[in-house]
Amino acid sequence: MRRIAFLILAFGLAAALGAWAITVEEIVEAVENNEINEAERIEGSMIITDRFGSRVKTFLSYASGADKMLLEFTNPEERGQKILRLDDEIYLYFPEAEEVIHLQGSALKESLMGSDFSYEDLTGEGNLLDLYKVTLLGEEMIDGRKHYHLELKARKRGLAYSKQEVWVDAEYWVMTRANAYSLSGRLLKEMELGDIRKVAGKYVPHYVIMRDAMKKNSSTEIRIEALDLEAELPPDAFSLEELTW
Repeated sequence: MRRIAFLILAFGLAAALGAWAITVEEIVEAVENNEINEAERIEGSMIITDRFGSRVKTFLSYASGADKMLLEFTNPEERGQKILRLDDEIYLYFPEAEEVIHLQGSALKESLMGSDFSYEDLTGEGNLLDLYKVTLLGEEMIDGRKHYHLELKARKRGLAYSKQEVWVDAEYWVMTRANAYSLSGRLLKEMELGDIRKVAGKYVPHYVIMRDAMKKNSSTEIRIEALDLEAELPPDAFSLEELTW
């Protein structure tokens, strides 16, 4: 009788644990649902630090869904310069030249305004589960909070990074750390996200720092000063025809 009772308890515990277990698919879906907004407006600053010192650039950006983004610089030195993303296509506008440049191929790997971000970092890669084999490596505590540690391995060539490691806050569904690697396994970039605040029912990092492992004493910070996740976007904000205005 005691053995039967023990088996019943054991099976009940296993069933309970199974009911609470989370899958990789559920983690990725929760993160993507938290990140993607239909009408997003951001005002922020970018602080670039390298061996020459630090310089600050300010910007205004609009985004709609996972495939449309317009970034316009507002600091005096780069005022009016714009970056438009449509799906995986990147277009640059320079007011001095009054022309639009379509970035392609190796040009996407170039540094964005001298920062540790590349233009390729701005491109969307579609559904992560379609492009990467995602594995849950385990759970970790970071700054007293439970995180899921994921490994992403590219399913095909041509993606920005062959392998990534990411850490996702288990309550906020926000990525707080990420490492990117080359095909040979060499560390390329490290990113940390923090100052997480709840905005319109979602948790959003207001601070990001990127470090290019291929550069010495180099880092790029992005700080969000104003954020609206239910913004009224300008008409034709993501139109090539409107890019030059």
